[in-house]
Amino acid sequence: MNDKQFVCFFLPQTFEKILIANRGEIACRVINTCKKMGIRTVAVHSDVDSNVHVKMADEAVCVGSAPTSKSYLNMDAIMDAIRVTGAQAVHPGYGFLSENKEFAKRLAAEGVAFIGPDTHAIQAMGDKIESKLIAKAAKVNTIPGFDGVVKTAEEAVKIAQQIGYPVMIKASAGGGGKGMRIAWNDEETREGFRFSSQEAASSFGDDRLLIEKYIDNPRHIEIQVLADKHGNALWLNERECSIQRRNQKVVEEAPSTFLDPATRRAMGEQAVQLARAVQYSSAGTVEFLVDSKKNFYFLEMNTRLQVEHPITECITGLDLVEQMIRVAKGYQLQHTQEDIPIDGWAVECRVYAEDPYKSFGLPSIGRLSQYQEPLSLNKVRVDSGIQEGSEISIYYDPMISKLITYGATRAEALARMEDALDHYVIRGVTHNIPLLREIITHPRFVSGDISTNFLPEVYPDGFKGHQLGVDAHRELLAAAAALHVSKQFVPFRVASAPVECNRWELCVELGEERRAVEISKSGAGYTVAEGQEICVIEAMKMQNSLTAVKQAKVKSVQCKPGETVGEGDLLVELE
Repeated sequence: MNDKQFVCFFLPQTFEKILIANRGEIACRVINTCKKMGIRTVAVHSDVDSNVHVKMADEAVCVGSAPTSKSYLNMDAIMDAIRVTGAQAVHPGYGFLSENKEFAKRLAAEGVAFIGPDTHAIQAMGDKIESKLIAKAAKVNTIPGFDGVVKTAEEAVKIAQQIGYPVMIKASAGGGGKGMRIAWNDEETREGFRFSSQEAASSFGDDRLLIEKYIDNPRHIEIQVLADKHGNALWLNERECSIQRRNQKVVEEAPSTFLDPATRRAMGEQAVQLARAVQYSSAGTVEFLVDSKKNFYFLEMNTRLQVEHPITECITGLDLVEQMIRVAKGYQLQHTQEDIPIDGWAVECRVYAEDPYKSFGLPSIGRLSQYQEPLSLNKVRVDSGIQEGSEISIYYDPMISKLITYGATRAEALARMEDALDHYVIRGVTHNIPLLREIITHPRFVSGDISTNFLPEVYPDGFKGHQLGVDAHRELLAAAAALHVSKQFVPFRVASAPVECNRWELCVELGEERRAVEISKSGAGYTVAEGQEICVIEAMKMQNSLTAVKQAKVKSVQCKPGETVGEGDLLVELE
């Protein structure tokens, strides 16, 4: 028996079959870990969504029609699928039923394991008012505010005046940026109360609101926690999630450039205190707002696997899905806090089928006519659930993939991300790669000078695409003109008259701009800078570069490539 067989033989028994109550990239992500652990998988899908996750799973069950309320949120259909397939556990992924306490209760009633925390933790942390009270009791830093439910617009104004503007009005049962408004005065408070309560009622069926102090220009930094059913809990370092649009994350990285070891430890310890306060068992995330002086305040706890979990996996070496499955089966954590490293740096970009030129991203639908992930590059990970030919539907989130790069340093991870974005091929839908590339190469981002206001501050008039500098603009015009002219010298298979023209005057369109460009075959009229190479002469198998001693204009070129020249011959005349 070799070493590999020995290890496999003694792997702890978990579940024989797991149903994934989700779709797309997260369903594929869970299936990959299940395969590694030798666990059979069941996929669920709607009648229009039999995509990659369905093909990857060992079994698949259609749970309804396209609308999420009739398929991925259809608890009755999913419970039927569990019974029919004999699944022993359910991994909910994120979104959909992942933080639904009723779903967890129904699973428990039928003896099916929910791969996540118990219903008490889901309920306690799912209600923003209750979670804030629990956080205070657990000695976790909280944002100053009103701890009760705000019932009327005038009561909201009175509370806002007591707290001091600006204030954040948000849905108690909310998440994902829905039901949230910032108010800077009484009138905005009244308006924010009305809109937030309407959004909360339509999105969550719960119009309760709370009000708290708005931390202006903060960073959004979250702590990954992992806990078991035996009282053990760890913090797995932080994720920097400040690059957002409409309160939804766009680019994440781990670790954060902003935290020092003392602040990191303080945030991690408070996150674990909160997890223990609700007897949390599974992977979860405690989100904080951090001000410019490194004061941090509890925002909320997500009782599920986060979208951005891969960057934590990169710097710690842990498979969080595997850890969740082990905890759900009742095993103790395999690691202590001292075992958790920060090994290198990881960056994640959320690649969406969105038009980044409209409000930093409005959904785009269609079929992927061409699709190629940059997996040939080193230390690049792509978590996706689509392939060439897949349909980006109006019914579901327009995420195409999560693109993750890893390096020994932040600079290395960012360089790999830039390369990966350049090698990513997506055709058939509009996508946000131009915006992602601009973000990760922007001087403010590269220096770590970011906050949740990064996008509106850097692009106050909206994202307009890459803005060319003067030199790059000139080079692009020249390249376009040169390509046009070069086509006239391509040899033809049939006899044709040679092109004798030595000078062209062209009009080049660059975006909405039209510019006149003059090209001379002789080089006459071209301006060379001081030190610029003019020509190369080969002598005795050595190449010698001739450069301009000062800026000048080319009057004439008296030689041709490959021509033999003698001592004293005029090669290029400058004026």
